[in-house]
Amino acid sequence: MALLIACITFIGATVVCLLIWFSFTGSTRQEIIQRRIQAVERAERRGSREVGVQLLRDELMSGVPALNRALAKWSWSTSFKDYVAQAGLKTRPGKIVLTCAVLAALAYLVAESLYDPFPVPLLAAVVGGVAPFAYVARKRRRRLRRFEELFPDALDLLNRAIRAGHAFITGLGMIATEAPEPVASEFRATFEEHNFGLPLRDALQNLIERVPLIDVRFFVTALLIQKETGGNLSEILDNLAHVIRDRFRIYRDVQSKSAHGRLTAGILIALPPLMFFAFEAANPSYMPVLINDRLGPFILAGAAIWQVLGSLLLWRIVNVEV
Repeated sequence: MALLIACITFIGATVVCLLIWFSFTGSTRQEIIQRRIQAVERAERRGSREVGVQLLRDELMSGVPALNRALAKWSWSTSFKDYVAQAGLKTRPGKIVLTCAVLAALAYLVAESLYDPFPVPLLAAVVGGVAPFAYVARKRRRRLRRFEELFPDALDLLNRAIRAGHAFITGLGMIATEAPEPVASEFRATFEEHNFGLPLRDALQNLIERVPLIDVRFFVTALLIQKETGGNLSEILDNLAHVIRDRFRIYRDVQSKSAHGRLTAGILIALPPLMFFAFEAANPSYMPVLINDRLGPFILAGAAIWQVLGSLLLWRIVNVEV
């Protein structure tokens, strides 16, 4: 038992150190250069004839060579790398995968030391392994939502720069230096890619890939059409900013009217696990009858599966996309 506690303590301390290191590890100059080169590669994959640069190697998925080779064999690793970048995390996918493995093992050991039945440690391992992915998804959702909120102001800034007589590229540079995050970082990447030699069309297409929002797609499409056919770019930007602000006004109205439903859904989702731990704390001899019984673990596993399905259905009902 002492050896198990020592192993759990060691794994927990290792996880904490890794998470702290991941949080404070910033982008080096080499990683910035690699991201710029990767932007050229994305343009090549789209079949652009204006870019003739061939890359010799891709950005590493992990600093561990064996894990990097394993991740490079899977097609989803590239999509997951873009997914992590959209969350604004300066972390390679291999670090997140290793964190998931460590947390899953730690949760399994803790659950096995507390509850002997087989499904309980397995469920704990699944929860521990999914937790980092859930954190990345939450960061990505909040970052994209923040970008949507600030995007109309960035369009107004670009519109004022064009009306003042500045070039379009100069307006992008002004957004990169004056707009708040995360708008500034994404437009800074587009501005730097164009200065690096990438055609403006490909730099804007890379912006769509980094920020997969319908508003950004409308913005890029309007710019490309305006450059090919002509028109009043200032008026286009003004109308687009007005449409985005109206959509957010409707979204906030829907959120306020559905607040009661979301609160009810949150209570219904949290009630079963809270009651389980409440019974366990109030009467420790009450829940072991269910856990130690032959059919108890399977009943708990089925209840957990239905709980997850019901939670997904409730959130799908109360979260209205505008």
